[in-house]
Amino acid sequence: MSFLILNKTKNSYARIGQLSTKRGLINTPAFMPIGTYGPVKTLSPKDLNDIGSQIILSNTYHLYLRPGIELIKKIKGLHNFIGWKKPILTDSGGFQIFSLAKLNKITNDGVYFNSTIDGKKHFLTPQLSMKIQKILGSDIIMSFDHCPPANIETSELEKAIKRTELWTKKCYEYLSLDNGLNESGTHFFPIIQGGTNKKLREVSFNSIQKYIKNGIAIGGLAVGEDKNAMFDIISYLNTIIPYSKLRYLMGVGKPEDIIEAVSLGVDLFDCVIPTRNARNGQLFTWIGKINIINSKFKDDFKPIAEKCKCYTCITFTRSYIRHLFKINDTLGLRLATLHNVYFYMELMKEIRKRIANDTFFEWSNQIKEIISSKVV
Repeated sequence: MSFLILNKTKNSYARIGQLSTKRGLINTPAFMPIGTYGPVKTLSPKDLNDIGSQIILSNTYHLYLRPGIELIKKIKGLHNFIGWKKPILTDSGGFQIFSLAKLNKITNDGVYFNSTIDGKKHFLTPQLSMKIQKILGSDIIMSFDHCPPANIETSELEKAIKRTELWTKKCYEYLSLDNGLNESGTHFFPIIQGGTNKKLREVSFNSIQKYIKNGIAIGGLAVGEDKNAMFDIISYLNTIIPYSKLRYLMGVGKPEDIIEAVSLGVDLFDCVIPTRNARNGQLFTWIGKINIINSKFKDDFKPIAEKCKCYTCITFTRSYIRHLFKINDTLGLRLATLHNVYFYMELMKEIRKRIANDTFFEWSNQIKEIISSKVV
């Protein structure tokens, strides 16, 4: 099997797993740094390797528009283009189309939209999304889905579920004809929708379950709904998603939310939070968040985090990192990002360790409150 569950806790749904891909194993629970256009902003592939990143996520929509698929096809895939040898998950582009682009028309065949770069009109179909992801050489290919915003009318949510079912079928059929599903170590993940409506979540799952091989993505959450409602849905999904399938929660990335979601059985995460917040001067530590631009750090010659072993912390002080931000030097963005992504990798390692020795339940209840606090 391509996804194996190796260990689990007694007092929660948290588990340790291992996903096999053609470019290596991914130990779960795992977090994917985001490389929208390929690179994770300010970090090199060596940086990512050194801090323990197992997999990154890249964006089908943005790569389709720039640099363009023909260029990546010439160099035989995104891995060669960006110099990254480990697995890459590519999203389908659906979320970005519905959230960023100026939509012209949504049909059962695909979506007409205008580019956010030059305004040029495009038509993205489920089949084209699969073709793009195949050219990119993705290790995990995401289904093209209709991701609705939070708190829409039930009738509109039902339409999104039906369209997602139809598009998932088209994606699966395209990959089957193109032999994409027969490549050893390449995965196709369908996406379950339904907002915070349990009945519709079950309807959505039933409509796409035939396409689930090793993993399924939980979409349509972290889009503006109440957080308690989000976790309630994740918990409910334990009653309908087979235990043996990997669960990927899309777009959730606050440390405390990751820990809570792991306790509810989630295996894979992605989010812009560690990289984006780093570029804004917010740094994560085991005792809370630090806003490094604050004046209190001007004469603070301690590392960002006392016991952190990232390059930033073993080499530089809070005072110097603050100085870099104050003079708008790009080195500050790089060092801050390096620290935050390292913290996330260490967070996932600690989660896996706690699950392995069955102390996750007690540890998670204590640490969530600490790391969600802010150090001003």
